Amino acid sequence: MPDKRTHRGPHPEDSKLFASEALGDLRLASADYAMLLTKGYAPKSSLKLVGDRFALTERQRLALMRCACSDGQLHARDSRRISIDDLAGSRIVIDGYNLLITVEAAISGGIILKGRDRCCRDLAGIHGTYRKVTETVPALELIGSFLKEIDPAEVTWLLDKPVSNSGRLRKIMADLAKENPWPWQVELVLSPDAVLRKADSVVVTTDSAVLDLCGRWSSLASEIIAAKIPDAWIIDLAHKPMNLREHGRKRS
Repeated sequence: MPDKRTHRGPHPEDSKLFASEALGDLRLASADYAMLLTKGYAPKSSLKLVGDRFALTERQRLALMRCACSDGQLHARDSRRISIDDLAGSRIVIDGYNLLITVEAAISGGIILKGRDRCCRDLAGIHGTYRKVTETVPALELIGSFLKEIDPAEVTWLLDKPVSNSGRLRKIMADLAKENPWPWQVELVLSPDAVLRKADSVVVTTDSAVLDLCGRWSSLASEIIAAKIPDAWIIDLAHKPMNLREHGRKRS
């Protein structure tokens, strides 16, 4: 069936899957998953083990996968993270769909996950095709105005060339940049991830596969949501340290 969505909003089951009474187990599951990753266990088998123990749905497991990381990953990411205050005059390169879809989701009331590395991530997916929604232009305008406040010297957006409608989105972005004006370049590339991992500029993304291999990076989505979208539906899955006795008692 054709995709007829007009909003980047929540999944129909999200109000139940991420209700306040479900968050305790989700945070415990996130803590267990991070512990297994830290010990070197394979992500796929670790996620299955934890997901089965806590009887998590596929969507809840996806949330864990996007938000958890090992101790080593956390420390390495923190060591290369650039504060938003230090981006003035810098050259930045943006993981286009990663940033745009997260801001679209936040504007439309979709789930925004706050992970262990303090990055905000969405649960949306484009599955090979990007569909413009009601929030697309407002999200781009919000990002553009926020970037103007930061005042980077150069902004390069990378969009996945194989994703359908990337060319149409590029034109929308180029037109907005020309109208305002914003110092944007929008490029279609076969693999943004490959470019971002080797970039000399500050990388803007929350994609874990990029964060673990790129140089300097910044989480622009997290900053925009915190400063400009106060009513965003944020689910914090970061866990607080607890002793083993407390951990066991909360499970029982």
